Amino acid sequence: MTFSFSFIKIFKSAIILFCVIVLFSCESDLKKVQKLSETSFIPTGEADSINLKYTDSGKIKSILKSPKMLDYSNIQNAFTEFPKGIHLTLMDEKGNKSTVVADYAISYKKTEIIDLQGNVIITSHDGKKLETSQLYFDQKNEWFFTEKLFKYTDEAGGYLEGPGVDFSKDFKIFNMQKSNGEVNTLD
Repeated sequence: MTFSFSFIKIFKSAIILFCVIVLFSCESDLKKVQKLSETSFIPTGEADSINLKYTDSGKIKSILKSPKMLDYSNIQNAFTEFPKGIHLTLMDEKGNKSTVVADYAISYKKTEIIDLQGNVIITSHDGKKLETSQLYFDQKNEWFFTEKLFKYTDEAGGYLEGPGVDFSKDFKIFNMQKSNGEVNTLD
């Protein structure tokens, strides 16, 4: 009786010890599995101080400058990020220059949407200016839009401001949600 009682006690202790060892060894393996399942979010390309010129038929159409560019084309919804901002100069057929400046930008390849954030300023060659904290550009439709507060100033000194606006890239078509301002007519 004493033998079987101590044998059972030793056997139970051995099973408990075995279970504890298995649990501790599984914990480190579990951490390894969790690390393997994490998505590595590392850019495939990285560039500092970029000065990219886009040409068409031998003419410069745009110049993109940025202190930093990160390319994430290795993920399902690929994008290019400009964490330190952009300065974009656009040239039309006549050589007129317009600029787009933002503290941060991200361009999504699949949707062809560019998200501009922080002190966004668009200045056209003829003196029109739009300022906002965030602005989206739909490259397919060549259309800008935002739900944020904006201020638009025209070449005659008139202005419009308010929340939410969408407009064509040439500033010819404007749709505003609620705005106020002063518009000067050119006689």
